[in-house]
Amino acid sequence: MKINRRFALGLGTVAAATAAVGVGTAQASAAQSARAAEHATQDPVRRVARVYGREVAEAQGVWSSLVTVGGATAVEVGADDTVEAYSVNKLGVATAVLDKIDRGLLTLDQRVDLTASIVIQDIDGIFALDRAYPSSLTLGNVMANLLTLSDNTAVRLCGLVCPALELNEILRNKGFVVTQVVPVSNPNRFFLGVTTPRETHTLLSKLVAGELLSPSSTDYLLNVIRSTSAFTDGIRLDLRTEERLRVATKAGWFDDGGRNEAGIVFAPDGTPGAIYSLFASGPYAGDAEVTNVDFGATHPAVKARQAIGRTLVDVVDAAAAAPQAKAAGRKYPAPAIRVTNGG
Repeated sequence: MKINRRFALGLGTVAAATAAVGVGTAQASAAQSARAAEHATQDPVRRVARVYGREVAEAQGVWSSLVTVGGATAVEVGADDTVEAYSVNKLGVATAVLDKIDRGLLTLDQRVDLTASIVIQDIDGIFALDRAYPSSLTLGNVMANLLTLSDNTAVRLCGLVCPALELNEILRNKGFVVTQVVPVSNPNRFFLGVTTPRETHTLLSKLVAGELLSPSSTDYLLNVIRSTSAFTDGIRLDLRTEERLRVATKAGWFDDGGRNEAGIVFAPDGTPGAIYSLFASGPYAGDAEVTNVDFGATHPAVKARQAIGRTLVDVVDAAAAAPQAKAAGRKYPAPAIRVTNGG
């Protein structure tokens, strides 16, 4: 659905925006407290809807999205549209591989061979940087690169253990009839295919509900996609490290203007607080020749997701801090921040 300014106004996006610019921790803390107080007095669903409407109106483009906060729908725009998933469908690839692990057909520590012929020479990922082939990798290593650096060679390596037709069958059996990869003549290779915002949202919802994979595979997948090595230019850009570790996310992009991101925002105690599924395509504000090859934080759609992400974390935290807040359901506490200096 095309998001225009009239639609944005319908979501109530005409509001004065204030920015707190402080020097030092005292001012930063004051700004954070003020922001938390603001969100505590506003309905979180309406707040998210307003920010979404405002930001996508400014970014322009065609957006299909589903965002829930505390289980309530904040944004539902073209949620059943079939969209190009790009690397967001790597969540589906990982789900299929982990499903086979859950059934004892594969293991995280089994090895796959990386040969020069399988390496995709693009600007994403790490395997193209290796230049030392052949080598041997664990399946856990492959999927960690698939989901953090979004390595496309890792897609082919996953295809060696979970061919396209089997992968699609696993996803269909889990209820994802649109979220499918596109087979090619080589049965172990495929294009990443399509999805809908609703199916991707459902995949993430089932994941945190414990209905998608085993507890160990659920822990593996969430641990990878909320690591500090995972995508940070969009939803997580305007967040502190502690907050980034409470956001599990996967982005996808292509040079036709596709800019997608889907994930989960957790409260400080690890309770899932918001789930977002955002798919956008051009034309965006600005020169298409520039935006189509801008895959960074400066892209209009990615900048829109930055503001949406900041808002989602704020409303989730405000809801968790409210006196009437009740901690219920499964919790996935964020890993502790640990840093080293080598050695």
